[in-house]
Amino acid sequence: MTAADRIFDLAIIGGGINGCGIARDAAGRGLSVFLAEKDDIGGATSSWSTKLFHGGLRYLEYYEFRLVREALIEREALLEAMPHIAWPLRFVLPHHPGLRPWWLIRLGLFLYDSLGGRKWLPATDNLDLRWHETGKPLKQGMFRRGFEYSDGWVQDSRLVVLNARDAAARGAEIRPRTRVTRAERAGEHWRVTVEDVESGVAETITARALVNAGGPWVAEILNNAIGLNTPDKVRLVRGSHIITRRLFEHDRAYIFQNSDNRIIFAIPYEGDFTLIGTTDRDHDADADTVAMADDERDYLIESANGYFEQQIGAEDIVWSYAGVRPLYDDGASSATAATRDYVLKVEDRGGEPPLLNIFGGKITTYRRLAEAALAKLAPYFPAAKEAWTRGVAMPGGDFPHDGRAALTQGLMAAYPFLGERWARRLVTTYGTDARAILTGAARPEDLGQRFGHDLTEAEVIWLMDREWARSAQDVLWRRTKLGLRLTDEDAARLDDWMRDRRAVAEAAA
Repeated sequence: MTAADRIFDLAIIGGGINGCGIARDAAGRGLSVFLAEKDDIGGATSSWSTKLFHGGLRYLEYYEFRLVREALIEREALLEAMPHIAWPLRFVLPHHPGLRPWWLIRLGLFLYDSLGGRKWLPATDNLDLRWHETGKPLKQGMFRRGFEYSDGWVQDSRLVVLNARDAAARGAEIRPRTRVTRAERAGEHWRVTVEDVESGVAETITARALVNAGGPWVAEILNNAIGLNTPDKVRLVRGSHIITRRLFEHDRAYIFQNSDNRIIFAIPYEGDFTLIGTTDRDHDADADTVAMADDERDYLIESANGYFEQQIGAEDIVWSYAGVRPLYDDGASSATAATRDYVLKVEDRGGEPPLLNIFGGKITTYRRLAEAALAKLAPYFPAAKEAWTRGVAMPGGDFPHDGRAALTQGLMAAYPFLGERWARRLVTTYGTDARAILTGAARPEDLGQRFGHDLTEAEVIWLMDREWARSAQDVLWRRTKLGLRLTDEDAARLDDWMRDRRAVAEAAA
């Protein structure tokens, strides 16, 4: 039976973290789900975050207590559910005269430690940066005291893919590279016309409810595909980041507050690099055309140079990225002050099939957003099962939250040719699924050709067959970050190999 022949419970427009999170939750409750994403899964906003599971320390300044509490509660639940792609991270906040008084910041951090019912993440420590190892990379003599507190790190694009994989395993139909061109009510159902962006082939699917999880395109979908107007709007805020060679040797991150009240982070990244970001700037251009402006790049460089002894310039940037966050437009005076909370609106026109629109949100609260979305739709699906996702491991994450080192050692023992660096990368990308990729291999050659670094044919086949990868971009910048290590020639060779493999598969179909 094709998708066009079925009546789905939910049709979801948008395959970012919110769309995939809702698909996973709904499929696990027994609902049938069709999800359409016009590009690669997680190919837009959800791949371009600062990659943190955090409560949002700075949101306390704007009295976003409910959002901060919800996010803080979620941190440990998420870290436990996906210990391969997410882990605890300690943040160092140097204190200087431009900040609030020492005692007031310490009080705020006490609140941050307490608000979410922290269980196993370490509490805040006071630091003497004159002697502590985290003070050594900072400008000498500039900082005497600081704080160290807990939050979490996540590989954002892998998080999206794993939600989609879990949803598919529970019966959802996931359609990357599928554009919704029209959606209209037809009696008790929605009729949704979708188009494959590569082939141009269109089909119409039927659903009992429609979820608009379009992120930056939520208003465009409403106006163009659905043909509705709403007073609710999103505020597009661009966040830009730069990646440099490693600026410090330890494993903590830094949070710096600048004189303009904006926050930037400096975070250990992929072992050999440092991630610096983000900017918060209103994005007035098309959401399809997002790039870091030169003055944003200069702002991040100058901010880092104001804190670190080692100075950097534009020539030290090895990669950069920018993404647009679809924040709910609450009328705040600046992009920094705009709420990161989410707003869910159901429109049913007096008994007609419902439309759920999602405005705003942040990656840390995506699971709670999915639960809230299903709660909004519960009146239309009384037979649906109860919420279930809390504490349920993501694919590959079925091991203890502190078990990555043991899993890595076990992988090296089973496959001695790997070496620690290679084994660790496989574990922090695939978790327990790494063994499935390596099945039957007694030597590196058994994994097929090598495309550069430690990327093998076996791994690429897994990504194509299990995770919807179709191009080198999908593999090198979303499923992994090996684009930082492979050359342009390596990437082109990988692209050619994937194209040839797709052609063979399509010819045999």
